[in-house]
This record gives sequence, structure tokens and C-alpha cells, in this order.
Amino acid sequence: MKQLQDPVLREVGALFRSAHALYDSKYRRLDLQRGQFIFLTRICECPGIRQADLAALLRVDKTTVAKVVPKFLRSGYLTRRRDEQDERVWRLYPTPRALELYDLVIEEENRSARACFAGFSAEEQAAARRLLRRMRENCEADLEAYRKEQKNDQKSG
Repeated sequence: MKQLQDPVLREVGALFRSAHALYDSKYRRLDLQRGQFIFLTRICECPGIRQADLAALLRVDKTTVAKVVPKFLRSGYLTRRRDEQDERVWRLYPTPRALELYDLVIEEENRSARACFAGFSAEEQAAARRLLRRMRENCEADLEAYRKEQKNDQKSG
């Protein structure tokens, strides 16, 4: 039987799931379901973003965004307006209610980051951020290579 050579992605996954379980518990009372806060924060940070750009920014598929946006519109967190140059394009804007929620979410993210880095020196924190960013970039490059390979396989098959 093969053995796992490095549990680093399991640790990253466990960190992700722990943080999101806490967020989901706290945000449920704000009418946000599992993981939806990340969509809202990015829209607040990038007012006027297109749905396709939001999907790319969050590294999720377009259908996931297409499911979340109507809920946010109904809940009063977002408004949607047509692009002035290209009327086929819709742009997403946070409402004042979303901006209030954004402040709470960012406060919680900052609190969680402090908890994660408890006992770390400033140098260790900087090193962890730098190394995680490099790991993410490597994984993204691996994903892109896989997607290109899949496209080539589809063309030839």
C-alpha cells in the first residue's frame, strides 16, 4: 500500500475546515450559509465586479457564483447594474447592509488570523505567509497545466 509522503495539504485542509466551521457558525445568524461570506467580502472589496471575474478571483466555477448572487440580491446584500459600456454585462455592488456585514467579517478574519499566529514571532508570521503564497502559486500552476492537458485530450479524443 502506498503511503502519504507529506501531510502538508491535509494540514492546510484541516486549517481551512476549522476556520470555515467557526465562520459558518458565527455567520449563520446573519443569513449567510456555508462559505458565502467570501463572496460578499470580495464584492465589497471590488464594487462593480462582474460575476465571471468574481468566479475567477475566488477560484470557483461560474455556476457557483450564479447560485449565490440571487440569494444576496433577495437578502438585500447586493444590487446589480448593467455595465455602461457593454449592456450585456451585469456588475455587482454591495449595499450598505453588505458593507456593515463586511466590517464584521473582516473583524472576525483578523481575530482568526491572530489566533492562528498565536505564539509566532513576526518573522515566523512573514515566513508562513510567504511560503503559503508560494504553495498556492505552485498549486495554481499545477491546476492550469492539468486543465490544458484536459483540453488537449478533448481535442484529440
